[in-house]
Amino acid sequence: LGGPERRGNAGCALPAGVDIQTACLGLYCGRTVLSVNGSVETYGDCGVCPRGQRTDDNKICRECMGSPDRYDWLYLGFMAMLPLVLHWFFIEWYSGKKSSSALLQHVTALFECSIAAIVTLVVSDPVGSLHIRSCKVKKLSDWYTMLYNPSPDYITTVHCTHEAVYPLYTIVFIYYAFCLVLMMLLRPLLVKKIACGLGKSDRFKSIYAALYFFPILTVLQAVGGGLLYYAFPYIILVLSLVTLAVYMSASEVESFKDLLVRKKRLVVLFSHWLLHAYGIISISKLDKLEQDLPLLALVPAPALFYLLTAKYTEPSRILSEGGNGH
Repeated sequence: LGGPERRGNAGCALPAGVDIQTACLGLYCGRTVLSVNGSVETYGDCGVCPRGQRTDDNKICRECMGSPDRYDWLYLGFMAMLPLVLHWFFIEWYSGKKSSSALLQHVTALFECSIAAIVTLVVSDPVGSLHIRSCKVKKLSDWYTMLYNPSPDYITTVHCTHEAVYPLYTIVFIYYAFCLVLMMLLRPLLVKKIACGLGKSDRFKSIYAALYFFPILTVLQAVGGGLLYYAFPYIILVLSLVTLAVYMSASEVESFKDLLVRKKRLVVLFSHWLLHAYGIISISKLDKLEQDLPLLALVPAPALFYLLTAKYTEPSRILSEGGNGH
């Protein structure tokens, strides 16, 4: 692979006999800049780029100096919402109908995830700021650089695995770690104090559930982070539609009057509307406001369609009409 080579700044002609692109094999192998003397840069051997850098078109490792675009922030927001939504689901699932502690646990979970998100941004580069520097995601393979390590002689593998999508891949793991630590510090004390309506074996079940779903989320990000990056808007739309229909069916909501009976049903409905709006915004990216904003008017459409057609799909009515037909 050769020793150090010299090359002018980006845009300058390469010296005769030097072809960096053919010298560096693989999609993500590059040469680190060892020193800069005026307009001349000295490069090291071809290999893996340091953290916070990725290769440019000339196979040179360049520091990531960009900022996440709107879609990147929406992706990070989706990954941040996953543990919060799961927290809320299991808190509601295990709190019981007679427990008055569910609301405080919901607020605590929101506090934990919010603080974890802020701390994650503060400790990310540049440290002490809520802004982060990043590399632009160009294609799906950027998330899986470990699959593109070249083997020049089909025997020796040149390991060039690095975070080409810095920091969108690892920042999620850091966030999950802070969420887990804050949950273990705050939630047990809170639950022990206020969860008087639950039995001793039930009051900590929502915490035990988190100890299961955090490793699952970590593996999901590790294996499918790139797929989630491109598919999360559609995942949000599908899940928000399915879960809303399941909730209304399980709660036997068949009219607008049934929604107004309990405030909790309205909270769940508005939460699904927010998720649905988030998915629409993620797909459209709001690049053209005059075209994309009217799409938000479709947010209440699934709930309205369900309420208008629920009486026609009620099982007892279908069975009775089927019996009358015979």
